[in-house]
Amino acid sequence: MMTNNKEYSLAVSAILFSAAMWGLIWYPMRLLEQAGMPVVWTTLAAYLAAAVVASVQLWWMRQRIQGIWPPTLWALALAAGLTNLSFLVALIEGEVVRVMLLFYLSPLWSVLLGHWWLGEKISPLSMLLILIAMSGTFMMLWHPEVGFPWPHGLADWLALFASFMFSVNNVLSRKLAAVPMEIKTTVVYWGVVMVALAVLLLQQSTLPEVSLNLWLLVGVFGGLCFIAMTVTVLYGLARLAVFRAAILMLFELLVAAVSAWILTDERMTSMEWAGGALIFVAAYGMARLGKGV
Repeated sequence: MMTNNKEYSLAVSAILFSAAMWGLIWYPMRLLEQAGMPVVWTTLAAYLAAAVVASVQLWWMRQRIQGIWPPTLWALALAAGLTNLSFLVALIEGEVVRVMLLFYLSPLWSVLLGHWWLGEKISPLSMLLILIAMSGTFMMLWHPEVGFPWPHGLADWLALFASFMFSVNNVLSRKLAAVPMEIKTTVVYWGVVMVALAVLLLQQSTLPEVSLNLWLLVGVFGGLCFIAMTVTVLYGLARLAVFRAAILMLFELLVAAVSAWILTDERMTSMEWAGGALIFVAAYGMARLGKGV
């Protein structure tokens, strides 16, 4: 798969860059929230800019992609939109590390969905990792005053929902393996735009009263950031084994934990850290299994 050491190093760097960006994305989102730009509006503006750029690219290559638009792309757009918006809102509403760790239950859902949807077999080791992940989840969600380990706020629910929808997104991407990546990327961007618009309409949200410069900042730099994160991770995935890329993406958790420790006063309990450690071990194990799940 690799042609030389330099290409391998670039692929690893690309994955780590994308993971670091996702691990830090919560901070500018919170700064924009404080500046009067709600997270849903920020997501809409940034992804709209990314979608327009991606659509222009598709226009230039339209001769090559004619007839490659299966109906399943609509499902991919919806899943991607729900994933991204839920995840970003959860990062604003909840504790950064807690949201990240709950989101990293996605390998668990991917295995279960792959078994149900694609007919993939679940090995005994995969079942063990599923049990470890669920144990970690129960520990993170456990609160003595509540009793049964259940999500105890909007951020928890959104993080778990984003985790599940991300797995749906991954399974759909695998079913659409024959579709060019440029098409899937554009569909994902527009999916986020459509979901964000739907949420804003349901909320009857009014246009934020912020300066035009802030709108331009969010659109240009936000769009560039999301494009950069997408392009770099796709570059890495095209040149690395999937399980290696998945392990490298866990760097996102480290970046999120360190940045939250430095930039906020958020602190997790020892029980939450223990549960998070089990989720991390399960995610790492699933990644190591690669195609063996």
